[in-house]
Amino acid sequence: MRLLVTGGGGFLGRALIELGLARGHALRAFGRRPQPDLAARGVEVVTGDLADANAVARAVRGCDAVLHAAAKAGVWGSADSYFQPNVLGTRHVLAACRAHGVGRLVYTSTPSVVFDGRAHAGADESLPYGQNFPCHYPRTKALAEQEALAAHRADGLRVTALRPHLLWGRGDPHLVPRILARAPRLRIVGDGRNRVDLTHVRHAAEAHYLALAALDQPNSPAGGRAYFISDGQPVVLWDWINTLLRRLGRPPVIRRISLPAARAAGWALETAWRVLPFLPGEPPLTRFVATELAKDHWYDISAARRDLGYAPAADLSPQMDDLLANLR
Repeated sequence: MRLLVTGGGGFLGRALIELGLARGHALRAFGRRPQPDLAARGVEVVTGDLADANAVARAVRGCDAVLHAAAKAGVWGSADSYFQPNVLGTRHVLAACRAHGVGRLVYTSTPSVVFDGRAHAGADESLPYGQNFPCHYPRTKALAEQEALAAHRADGLRVTALRPHLLWGRGDPHLVPRILARAPRLRIVGDGRNRVDLTHVRHAAEAHYLALAALDQPNSPAGGRAYFISDGQPVVLWDWINTLLRRLGRPPVIRRISLPAARAAGWALETAWRVLPFLPGEPPLTRFVATELAKDHWYDISAARRDLGYAPAADLSPQMDDLLANLR
């Protein structure tokens, strides 16, 4: 099978390519930058931007299936900087799939598409899409997921969306590095007992290939559906962060702030970063991040277990040891 992985140079994209190579597939990676190490391993690399319909069509042409993992993530940036890759880019992928007779598409989504400011403890896929999102990432991902699922069965295309939560593992460029960089300034938001889902990147990659296989079955329930994906072991967020810090010889986070105070601080910082263009990077706290740091957000993955055969490993201590060894 010839597979296209969009975002093939990213954290999840590379895990998808590793697993695809191990399974003997012919892999093509699409992204904005050359990936000479992937090309050296026999991966065909196509460079381009998701906002460029012609570049996307060039990448899709000749493929049997697409794993669409590319997106702009994060919590800060203009509306257009998120809309172009996340919504318009997904439209280009869908159009190219239809134009070139691609049979299957797995769209990489996020649980943030159901963000509503409330705690989610064991919630399932019956949750509606969020409204009044506090930042552009979840809003654009929700739009793109809906359009991807609506394209199921259009011109023979079969589509499933996966919502992996907080990817981690060796090579993670986002979650753990941000925790370590901000640890001296972190505050426990709320009571510190909120539980969250994590997803090892290998689990997320395996779920994508399981979804591809499910879409290959006639009348699969996976067609046109979204699934939460995680390690299936919610962790107490602040206990997990402090265990990570202690094992790396760092001091734990002990200072606290209430959620209302954190949200007020996030609003003030967002305002400052909007009106003072010389401020670098992104605000150190936003309303969205404050809420995510204080509330439960873990999800029932029984639908993925049932429909996809998804079965995350029960013991993740070797993967954590591997991550820590790579960080020291």
